[in-house]
Amino acid sequence: MSTDESLHKLKFQKVVKKQPVKPEPVKAVLPGALPVEIELSAEASMPTKATVGSAGFDIKAAETKVIHAGVAKLVKTGIKLVIPSGYEAQVRSRSGMSLKHSVIVLNAPGTIDSDYRGEVGVILMNVGKQDYQVEAGEKIAQLVFSKVEDIEFKESVITSDTDRGEGGFGSTGA
Repeated sequence: MSTDESLHKLKFQKVVKKQPVKPEPVKAVLPGALPVEIELSAEASMPTKATVGSAGFDIKAAETKVIHAGVAKLVKTGIKLVIPSGYEAQVRSRSGMSLKHSVIVLNAPGTIDSDYRGEVGVILMNVGKQDYQVEAGEKIAQLVFSKVEDIEFKESVITSDTDRGEGGFGSTGA
């Protein structure tokens, strides 16, 4: 076989790429997990973690809605939560949706307080140049639960100083 024939074979060999395997959502609950009550509408899906190490639970749209370029819309999830006192749920953007479609959670992180009992809605903003249609059942955000410390403000005159002092809004660099 000539060198040219060998190069031709190498050049046109069929390359079989392995398809990435998407992990099944995590269903196991770890010991000591925070108990959160949830009510699901007929259109809702149970929030799930993509992997054991995921910090957030993926939540899905319960409706189909077009989000025009440069516009924000409230998207329903069909879920209601009872979050234990002393905790909050933060609504955060999904990195893939942000990168691929330029759709973000506008007030990220949005806060769901422990005393809120209404339906969880997600304010999605299309910062891209093309309209985007959110499909019912599509993952649109993540819920991350966090402990909230109780704070007592004590009015006083601030006299302590630091290296930064009152510098803000870019004072430490761009």
